[in-house]
Amino acid sequence: MSTPQVDTDALDRGAPAEPDELVLAGEFPAATREEWAKLVDGVVRKAGRIPEDAADGAGVDALTWATPDGIRVRPLYTAEDTPTDGAAAPGVPGRAPFVRGARAAGVVPQGWDVRQRHADPDPDATKTAIMADLENGVTSVWLGVGPNGTAVADLPAVLAEVYLDLAPVVLDAGPAAEEAAVAFLALADDRGVAAADLVGTLGLDPIGLRARTGEGPDTDSVVPLARRVAEQHPKLRAIVVDALPVHEAGGSDAQELGFSIAAGLAYLRALRAAGLDVATAARLLEFRYAATGEQFPTIAKLRAARRLWSRVTEVCGAASAQHQHAVSSSVMQSRRDPWVNLLRGTVAGFAAGVGGADAVTVAPFDAAIGQAEPFSRRIARNTQALLIQESHLARVIDPAGGSWFVEHLTDDLAQAGWAFFQEIEAAGGAVAALDRGLIAQRTAEIREQRVAAVAKRRVPLTGVSEFSNLDEAPVERSPHPERPPGGGLPVFRLAEPFEAYRDRSDAHLESAGARPTAFLATLGPLAAYTARAGFARNLLQAGGIAAPDAGPTETPEDVVTAFTEAGTPVAVLCSTDVLYAERAEATAAALREAGARTVLLAGKPADPPIPGVDGYLYAGCDALAVIDDVYGALEVAK
Repeated sequence: MSTPQVDTDALDRGAPAEPDELVLAGEFPAATREEWAKLVDGVVRKAGRIPEDAADGAGVDALTWATPDGIRVRPLYTAEDTPTDGAAAPGVPGRAPFVRGARAAGVVPQGWDVRQRHADPDPDATKTAIMADLENGVTSVWLGVGPNGTAVADLPAVLAEVYLDLAPVVLDAGPAAEEAAVAFLALADDRGVAAADLVGTLGLDPIGLRARTGEGPDTDSVVPLARRVAEQHPKLRAIVVDALPVHEAGGSDAQELGFSIAAGLAYLRALRAAGLDVATAARLLEFRYAATGEQFPTIAKLRAARRLWSRVTEVCGAASAQHQHAVSSSVMQSRRDPWVNLLRGTVAGFAAGVGGADAVTVAPFDAAIGQAEPFSRRIARNTQALLIQESHLARVIDPAGGSWFVEHLTDDLAQAGWAFFQEIEAAGGAVAALDRGLIAQRTAEIREQRVAAVAKRRVPLTGVSEFSNLDEAPVERSPHPERPPGGGLPVFRLAEPFEAYRDRSDAHLESAGARPTAFLATLGPLAAYTARAGFARNLLQAGGIAAPDAGPTETPEDVVTAFTEAGTPVAVLCSTDVLYAERAEATAAALREAGARTVLLAGKPADPPIPGVDGYLYAGCDALAVIDDVYGALEVAK
């Protein structure tokens, strides 16, 4: 233990003593990993997760889980888990490998670039929305153009009041990217904006277009405009490396990383072949990533992306920082109970800011439904204002730096992302990997895992798969522009399977005057059935199925009386295991005689099976399969 050296002269002067070296908690002995693991074992053993005679460390193993990339996430990390030297070392902010940020000062103190997306085809509505955003905290505009939103011919009208040398405009024009970029440059020239002052991103991305639609121009198509930008516009970027198509197809964090680095390298090769040096070519690129409601993986992903790109550019001749645009995930958004999207967006924005993104877009809470309205755009931009100005996230450089868990996860994701990058390169690069179906195949594997996790409610969706409200009023919006047809990667949302059943329930309510219903056959007193009845109701309502219950009962006849009044052929037995042993068989038989076509039981499958019970509802069961069986028994049309 270090002993502080005290300034005795300061004591003589009556001034507070200041030690030459400040040692926090130095008077306490350092705790070892084994001591921490022993404490974890004690807590987990007390909770019944491991047996009393379990080996040391079993508690840590029981709480360890795996990400879709196979990364093992432990409940306990120590300083020994933090890389301090070699290629994995995070370094310092503003220096290669840029793990801790692309700039030495980070975004301190002004905050990151608050970027809002606009894609309404109506030029007047878009112009009004853009100006409202810029006047109330937004600092750059992400503009859908061509088939993605505003017509190219309407660019002058839409941007008429935007100072193009102050507010960056980022174009997103899909197949009309080159036309939109030329029109934007012509608009800036017509308005007398000096070439050296024009800010924004032209949004050229033929690889991203190919990922979304299955077709697109060659990578070399970016070269003419990129060279023009490099020669004339020092504050403008030409190319977007968009990893969102991989994320929106259900891909993992490592797949996002690997694809983005491969696509970035493809553009770098094209620009180098055209005569640009590595540093100049790298400056022309902006990378776009998804920010999700899983804050730590998002933070680590952004940090790992900078490390990977630094390594690629270093090998090419000049290690370069990555300019990042983080966008709150569309995969996590729901159409049902969309207000919960406010919370998801807040977490995503927080993670993007902590992760060091240069620009952040928090999607409006109604983005999954249709075109955002003034209120939802206002809340979206104010979410970022709160994070920057009230939560003071921008007053700390790399807030996650030094966290043993985050540093370890950053390294794990970098390794996994690099492995996928190498797989793509072995297939011939990003374009070849898309054309050969490699990206589609790999993302489909992860998407299937995600679908299964949501179906079994291992990944809960608040307001959708958990705690749904059958009486919520629908939120209606004007539809988004239709996605161009093509053979690109699919677009996936976690909530869609449950929402399909909710839509089916609404249609049945409109046509029949009542929702699909399953009766909860509660056995015994309130205390006996409450837990499992609540579980069953929660599961069924996630599929739009109403679930009235019998209340306290003493005999099968009591249950049958309430069942008959419910008017449904589906019943779910709900009680304790003790009461199931006493009454389940007799109650199931009585329900069958009263007209029940399907009898389920809330609880784990019994061994031996209970006669008359068709299926079971329990934590970890396939909730979507149960809901589908109930609809089938009710004969509710799709």
